[in-house]
Amino acid sequence: MYIHVVQSGETLWALANRYGVTIQQIVAANGLSVPETLVIGQALVVPQANQLAKPNFLRRGQKHLRSFKSIPSKEVNAYLINLGDAGQRMVELVGNDLTYLSPFSYEAKSDGSLKDLNDFQVLKIARAHKVSPLMSITNIADKGFDSEIAYVVLNDPSIQEILINNILSILIARGYSGLNVDFEYVPPEVRERYNNFLWQLVNRLHPLGFSVSSALAPKLSSQQKGLLYEAHDFSTHGQLLDFVVIMTYEWGWAGGPPMAIAPFNMVKRVLDYAVTVIPRPKIMIGIAVYARDWTLPFVEGGPIARTFSPQYAIQLAVRYNTSIQYDQLSQSPFFRYTDEFGRLHEVWFEDARSIQAKFNLVKDYNLRGISYWVLPTSFPQVWLVQEDSFNVVKLFT
Repeated sequence: MYIHVVQSGETLWALANRYGVTIQQIVAANGLSVPETLVIGQALVVPQANQLAKPNFLRRGQKHLRSFKSIPSKEVNAYLINLGDAGQRMVELVGNDLTYLSPFSYEAKSDGSLKDLNDFQVLKIARAHKVSPLMSITNIADKGFDSEIAYVVLNDPSIQEILINNILSILIARGYSGLNVDFEYVPPEVRERYNNFLWQLVNRLHPLGFSVSSALAPKLSSQQKGLLYEAHDFSTHGQLLDFVVIMTYEWGWAGGPPMAIAPFNMVKRVLDYAVTVIPRPKIMIGIAVYARDWTLPFVEGGPIARTFSPQYAIQLAVRYNTSIQYDQLSQSPFFRYTDEFGRLHEVWFEDARSIQAKFNLVKDYNLRGISYWVLPTSFPQVWLVQEDSFNVVKLFT
């Protein structure tokens, strides 16, 4: 696999001849919707000739040559929010590239009940591809993550008992292999109660063969302040749980100023702290697979940025005939354009280069693996880069 950055005057025909592949293979590998148009600065994945046997179809687990490279084995998780037809098709398509699938999410309520998920079909498809399903539970309510739900549940042992029994019922009935706890914006004063709740989960679930993991905010130190961070005790989670997913993204959040969503330099700072308190074989880093578009000038409290796929970001660059730049510090691509109303925009997104940079961190730090937020429905580059970087661990055969 090669990553080629488009230069002025280059064409698909010239690139196909240069690398000894067909134009259609490059189109399929990169999901190009307007194949005759390339953007200066655009990163293209160029597959080896045997990577895409069918020119219009991204392979399922098809092996390709890796000459002179030692490929480590890593675990790969993906959260899935679209459980309908589109999500099911993606699980069918890339199931061989996943260790775990986490349908998102069973929402915990203040009385210990869980909002149900229609996950039957995606679980069936996952198992057919030897993907271990993880039950994801959250403290999400109508307006997002709810601190009050976390506070009530973690302060009341009787509610926790109800919640754990409900979790167990679903784990057993639907054939999940483990539990992933994603409680966010947990009040700092219940930090130790959150740790105790995880301890109870481990004691109840481990004897029955279920794994227990958590999702953690991207902390830079144990003393980091803020509602998102303080109740997430890296050291205790690392000691108690089978593994953790560190959510190394959202620096460039929709309500903030334009910047890289998952800047390499910040991800590295998080890992520099994490590996001091969590065993490396227990750490999975979050991989963002989306783009953001801010209208300039940025105004605090103004309209939030639009969020869409990296594929659509490329389409915008084509539409507005702009060049893509690459920020070396954050290892992230971006561009600016002026829309039909004269408004200036700035778009940050992920591409093969930025994904490869973070995959390299996983290898350099000898981590457990990666976790996608969320399973991308239109970002074919990522799977070729992943296959060139890792062998995917499968937990059952």
